[in-house]
Amino acid sequence: MKILTFQARGFGWKAFSQTLEDAPELESPEGVAAECVVGFFHIEARDEPDDVRKKVFKKTLKHLKWLANKRDFKVIVLHSFTHLGGENASADFALAFFEELAERLRNTGYTVYITPFGWFSSWTIDVYGDSLAKVFKEF
Repeated sequence: MKILTFQARGFGWKAFSQTLEDAPELESPEGVAAECVVGFFHIEARDEPDDVRKKVFKKTLKHLKWLANKRDFKVIVLHSFTHLGGENASADFALAFFEELAERLRNTGYTVYITPFGWFSSWTIDVYGDSLAKVFKEF
């Protein structure tokens, strides 16, 4: 798992091109979030074995909460970004990972958005300037 996270004043997305044949149907092609943590995720094939998945999931959840709490943010955006290197996990695995992560975060009081999975999207992002506002992790 590779994750590039940002503490953002704002993040907007707009899906424009389907990249996976069996991508979920779009409920809404665009969205916006304010005062949020944005995570660009590259979920890798090596994350799929159950024992690894559990460890990676726990570390990812902890990292997102930690970063959000640094600015008292209650909004988190999850975005699939398979451009950080490594071999991709299967699309089904990655989507299920996102959905479970979103559910766990929501159960602890966060508002969570998952950008359209399996679609190219354009973005607008306004990131805070300090070093903590831009964090790369590999689990």
